[in-house]
Amino acid sequence: MDNARPPWARRHGGAGEWRAAAPAPGGRSGGRLPWRSTLVVAVLVTVGSNAAAHGQHGRLPLDPLGHALLLAGAVLLLLRHRHPRATALGTAACSAAYFAAGYPYGPVFVTLALGAFAAIVAGHRVVAWCAVGGVWLVHLLIAHWLYRWLPPHLGPAPWGQELVVTAWVAAVVAVSEVARMRREQLARMRAERAAAERRRADEERLRIARELHDVLAHSISVINVQAGVGLALLDSDPEQARTALTTIKAASKEALGEVRQVLDTLRTPGDAPRAPAPGLDRLPELTEQAGGAGLAVDVTTEGARVALPPGTDLAAFRIVQEALTNIVRHSGSRTARVRLRYAPGALEIRVDDDGPATAGTGEPTGGGNGLAGMRERAAALGGTVEAGPRPDGGFRVRACIPLTTAARTAIEEES
Repeated sequence: MDNARPPWARRHGGAGEWRAAAPAPGGRSGGRLPWRSTLVVAVLVTVGSNAAAHGQHGRLPLDPLGHALLLAGAVLLLLRHRHPRATALGTAACSAAYFAAGYPYGPVFVTLALGAFAAIVAGHRVVAWCAVGGVWLVHLLIAHWLYRWLPPHLGPAPWGQELVVTAWVAAVVAVSEVARMRREQLARMRAERAAAERRRADEERLRIARELHDVLAHSISVINVQAGVGLALLDSDPEQARTALTTIKAASKEALGEVRQVLDTLRTPGDAPRAPAPGLDRLPELTEQAGGAGLAVDVTTEGARVALPPGTDLAAFRIVQEALTNIVRHSGSRTARVRLRYAPGALEIRVDDDGPATAGTGEPTGGGNGLAGMRERAAALGGTVEAGPRPDGGFRVRACIPLTTAARTAIEEES
């Protein structure tokens, strides 16, 4: 079935014929004709056959027809990259006609071998085998049965000669098949590398999208709440409105700084970020921002806190940040509880609020980008995130992130 073929192959020709999707040998498919190599083969075949004719007294001397057959087979090799099947069949026909006419053996086999090689490497194995097998069969018939009616009208050829011819045919086919398999392997490797590069690019785009979402969603949520407070109190309580504007300024400045950091990593690939990525050591800043938005956050830590790998530290911070952002945006609760538990094998995070959901928004159920981003961050580290309503009301986000061997050892020693 065509839909079961590997992604690095395309279907060509009749049944059972496949060829790699990479360019033809030498990378010339659809490009310039191989003039130089064809000219070398034409000179080799013509000069070599004339030289070989001097030692073969039982064969006919080369005449204009013989030279025409030699040159025709060589000229056909110009098309071996664009039309490999036609080249294989054409060189086989010229070789068969050359042997049937009784001309001397010599480098004429080179054109047949190159034509078959090009067809096999391009994936047209059946055509190449038929072409080479046809020439071998014609030679066998002429040497042992048709010699009575064809020049030079000598007796039958020794059967030992056929062993040499058979070995030569087998060698041509074997070398061509090895080259074909190697070519398909290289094409498959190139396709796999390209797919891996696409996956890495997609993962990087996803990572950047998560970072920008987490930074902007949290900061803009705080700014939105404070802007509403400022507008409401602008006339009645100017001092409180000033405080709200101060919070907006601080939140926007921090958001711009983190967005700039993300953009800097895009402009200078391979270089380290100019500023360290945020981690759990910045939880006090996060709770202060949430407090400015009217959300009181209580943070408790269980177990001995240890230094976390940068990726784990960033993921934990972003999960807490996103959970608090969702409370600010979707919950009527003005309190939240964050619990961090350093277990021997993992870091457990739990964020609770008492609800209820704000009118018209409803509780987040996992369909938004925020919860999806949490799950992606945890999954990238081998962890999980569960989020949903609590039985007693409110909403809970629970994350479990496995720790590295070094972090687990440090926690066990502290315990």
